[in-house]
Amino acid sequence: MTKGILIAGTHSGVGKTTVSMGVMAALKHRQLKVQPYKVGPDYIDPSHHTAICGRPSRNLDTYIMGIDGVERTVARTSADADIAVVEGVMGLFDGIDSTEIASSAHVAKTLDLPVILVINVHGMSRSAAALLKGYSEFDPGVTIAGVVLNQVGSPRHAELVKNSLPDDIPVVGEIPRRKDIEVPSRHLGLYMAHEKDYNTEEMAAFIEENVDLDAVLELAEPCSVPEITDLQIPETEASIGIAMDPAFCFYYQDMFDSFRDCGAEIVFFSPMAGEVPDVDGIYLGGGYPELYAETLENSETTRKLKGLAADGLPIYAECGGLLYLCGTYEVDGRTYKLADVVPANTRMTDRLKALGYTEALPLDRNFSSHNIRGHEFHYSLTECDRDARFAYEMIRGKGIQDGFDGLVEHNTLAGYMHSHPATFPAEKFVQKCREYRRR
Repeated sequence: MTKGILIAGTHSGVGKTTVSMGVMAALKHRQLKVQPYKVGPDYIDPSHHTAICGRPSRNLDTYIMGIDGVERTVARTSADADIAVVEGVMGLFDGIDSTEIASSAHVAKTLDLPVILVINVHGMSRSAAALLKGYSEFDPGVTIAGVVLNQVGSPRHAELVKNSLPDDIPVVGEIPRRKDIEVPSRHLGLYMAHEKDYNTEEMAAFIEENVDLDAVLELAEPCSVPEITDLQIPETEASIGIAMDPAFCFYYQDMFDSFRDCGAEIVFFSPMAGEVPDVDGIYLGGGYPELYAETLENSETTRKLKGLAADGLPIYAECGGLLYLCGTYEVDGRTYKLADVVPANTRMTDRLKALGYTEALPLDRNFSSHNIRGHEFHYSLTECDRDARFAYEMIRGKGIQDGFDGLVEHNTLAGYMHSHPATFPAEKFVQKCREYRRR
């Protein structure tokens, strides 16, 4: 069984992403097959993991996926890897509604993984011992097996911190302050992997110099996951076009796998490049359409989507995909004409409009007989026509308007909620694509 570790932080901003990426790069540089994972509903960090490791990074979220879903994903994707490296989210114990659910600690307990805790020691020495004592004793079910000291000011500073720490938890890394190793951020988080030109060899060398990788490998423990029997994938009976370019780049790899498991062929295309694939359905994910609104306004894809939707082509869109399907999109005082598939107009604002986990009650039980869980994160405001129809009533989260989400028009469903195949009815969407193909 594949061994793994989980790299967590005492809180957000301590450098766990930098450490996680660096450890992945260093292990990959040693010619190991590294399977990366990210705790929580994050698209950006996994894009960096994937670029570094050469294997798709997977999200692990015990709220959205459930414990069984987390175990199945790891079992299915880690079997041929030499080591699994899981990057945590926020602080080690931060979960949903002050519970452990969806926390890094919950994932560590679910998979029986040891935790390497990243502590930012800038401006402290012996106080780091108090932090470590609290974190190591807070939940007996979580094993903090090692510590990485980040933002170390000098060798003398490192010694002061280490001399105060307990002997039973080894310090496996001392990271000096170095700004050029960090990944810059913007309003939706860090920059995507394709937007940053970082040197993985330099990153690997930096970690090799400052982290005891042999000790990290020694601390790794087998992932506690069930055996997965060979999946019987049906013959391909439909094709789904996935928008994939800088404007649309927020996707769970598990969603692609789920479509394939249901018998769909995946075809990637670029709306920015004006591509219009010959497919039986389209999936438009989130991303940064506000940065490329003019390009999208002039795109051949944008001009043709309205007709395709009216013809009954199944289209599923999330967040940025929703904005793209609106009639107009206002960004920085300029209004762009977009696909005009759903009866709504949208605009970017300078304030966060929604952030957090969601749960949606489908208003059409033929679409799904169970609630759908996901998350929402956006700065835009979408205003709908009076006769707009919605797919979901939000049990948790804001949605588009008055507690409803998922605009429905023809065979198109477009909402703010980012969903995951653990609860999203992928098989129903693939079936709609089959029906469209056979008309």
